[in-house]
Amino acid sequence: MRIALPYGLRRALTFWRRSIQARVVVSTLLLSAIVISAVGWLLLQQTREGLLRHRVDVVVGEVDATVAYHRDRLSAARGTEVNASTQRADLIDPIIETGDSRGYSVVLGGPEETDIGLSDGGAHRTSGLELTSVPARLEAHFDGRNRSTAWTYTEIERTLADGTTVSEPGIVVGSQVRLPADGQTYTIYFLFPLTEEEETLGLVTRALLTAAGLLLALVAGITWLVTRQVVTPVRMARRVAERLAAGRLQERLRVSGEDDLARLAHSFNQMASNLQRQIRQLEELSWVQRRFVSDVSHELRTPLTTVRMAGDVLHDARREFDPATARAAELLQAELDRFEGLLVDLLEISRFDAGAALLDVDDINLLDLAHRVVDAARPLADQRGVRVEVEQPDKPVRAQVDARRVERILRNLVTNAIDHAYPDDVDRPIVVRMAADDQAAAVTVRDHGVGLAPGESAMVFNRFWRSDPARARTSGGTGLGLAISLEDAHLHGGWLQAWGRPGEGAQFRLTLPRRAGDVVRHSPLPLAPVEALDLLEGRAAQHDVEDDEPDGRYRREDARQGSRDGGREPSRGVTS
Repeated sequence: MRIALPYGLRRALTFWRRSIQARVVVSTLLLSAIVISAVGWLLLQQTREGLLRHRVDVVVGEVDATVAYHRDRLSAARGTEVNASTQRADLIDPIIETGDSRGYSVVLGGPEETDIGLSDGGAHRTSGLELTSVPARLEAHFDGRNRSTAWTYTEIERTLADGTTVSEPGIVVGSQVRLPADGQTYTIYFLFPLTEEEETLGLVTRALLTAAGLLLALVAGITWLVTRQVVTPVRMARRVAERLAAGRLQERLRVSGEDDLARLAHSFNQMASNLQRQIRQLEELSWVQRRFVSDVSHELRTPLTTVRMAGDVLHDARREFDPATARAAELLQAELDRFEGLLVDLLEISRFDAGAALLDVDDINLLDLAHRVVDAARPLADQRGVRVEVEQPDKPVRAQVDARRVERILRNLVTNAIDHAYPDDVDRPIVVRMAADDQAAAVTVRDHGVGLAPGESAMVFNRFWRSDPARARTSGGTGLGLAISLEDAHLHGGWLQAWGRPGEGAQFRLTLPRRAGDVVRHSPLPLAPVEALDLLEGRAAQHDVEDDEPDGRYRREDARQGSRDGGREPSRGVTS
C-alpha cells in the first residue's frame, strides 16, 4: 500500500533524488553541524570547569583568610571576661556584614558537642537565608570532628520580604572556629553564589552558537560554490547528451581550461564526433542498401516481364509437350509467381525504408475484412486439410484504418497459420477473433500447429526469417510477409505481437487504434490464448498477457534488423 505524500514533500524528495549538489551541501552541513556541536560542547565543558575551579580557589582562599583573621582576633581577646553569647556575636556579625557587602551569605552552626545545630535553627545567619541551603553531606563532614576546610556545590535558597523563595546555584564552604569563652567549636558556612559564572558561561554559549551558525552558513556557501564548479559541467554534459540522443549530432561541449573536467569535455566531444561519423556512415550505408534494393527491384521488373511472357506461353502450351517438359513449364510458372511476389514485397519494403509509405484511412468494419481474407485463403486451407473459422464478435469492430494494408496483415497472418498448421487437423481449426473498446481494436489469429520455440517470437518478424529452414512453405511466401505486416501495423500506430509454444501452436495479435492518429496503450484481447492461461493457471503465461505499452520507442532501423518483435512487451517473446 502506497502512502500519498503531500505535494511539497514529493517535490522536495524529487529534488533531493535528482540534485547531487543539494545532497552534497546538506550532507556537508550535517557533518559540520555534528563536528561543531561536539567541539562546542567540549569547549563549554572546559570553560565551565575552568570557571568553577577558579571560583572555588578564590572562595576557599577568601574563607581561609577570613577564618584565620577571626581566629587571631579571638585569641588576642582570650584574657578578657566575655560570655559565650557575646563572643559568638562578635565573631559572626562582622562576617555577616562583610558577606553582605561582598555578595555572599554566612551561617554559624552550633557547637559540635551539643545538640544545637543547623537542623533546629540554633544558628546565626544572613537575613533571609534558608538553612536547607547547607547540604547534609557537608554537615556530616564536620560532625565527624573533621577540622579541615571543606566545600561543595549547593542551591542557595532565600526568602524574600514578600514571602517568596528564590534559589540560585552556589558554592558552600565550611570551616570551624573555637570560641575561648566556652571552649566550644563552631562551624561557619560561607555560601557564595555562582551568578557571575553563570552569566559568563551563558555569554560564552551564545558566542559559540553565533559562531557556529556563521560557520555553518560559510561552510554551506563554500560547499555550494565548490560543488557548483563540478556539477555545472556535468549538467551541461547531460543536456548535450540529451540533444545528441534527440538526433542533434552537431552538439558539443565547450572546453575551457586543462583540468579533469576540461579533459572530460574533450573526450566527450571526441566520442560525439566518432558517433556522428559512424552514424552518418551507417545512414549512408543504409541509404545505399535501400537504394540498391529499390533499383534492383525496379530493374528486374522489365526482364521479369519478358520472362513472364515467355513463361506464360510455355505454360499455356504445356499440354503439347512431353511430361518432363510440361512439368518444367509448371515449375517455371510457380517460381515466376513467387519471384514476382518477392519483387512486389521488396518494392513495398523499400517504400517503408524510404519513409514514403502513406495511409489511405477509412472507417472499416474489420469483420468484413476478416471474412474476405478467410474466403480467399479457403482453397489453400482445403489443400492442407485444415479449417479456418471467424468468431462473431459481441459488437461491431470498426476502426479508421487503411483497408488495403490491414487486409494484407490479416492475409499474411492467416496464410502463415495455414502454412504452420498440422495437415488434416480438422478438429482444431484456425480461429480468427476480434474485439474492440473505446480506444483500440484487436484481431488475433490462433493456430494449433508447430508453434514457436522459446525466443523465436522475438525473431518471427525478421526479414527472411524461417523457424525451420528445411521446411517448405506451402503458400510459397517470400519471407517478407510478417516484416511488411509489422511495418503496416506501426504505420497505423499499432502493435503486431506473437505468442507461441512448441507443439501448442501460436497466436498473433494485431492491435490498432480506433481513431487514426491515436496511440495504442492497451489491447482489448490477451496475447496468449485463453486455454494456455487456464493450463498454466496464469503463472508463466502472465508475462505473455501484459497489455502495457511495449517498452521503448519503435525505430524503423530496429524493425529492419529484427531486433524487436513487433512492439512486443519485455520478456514476452521468450515463452516457456
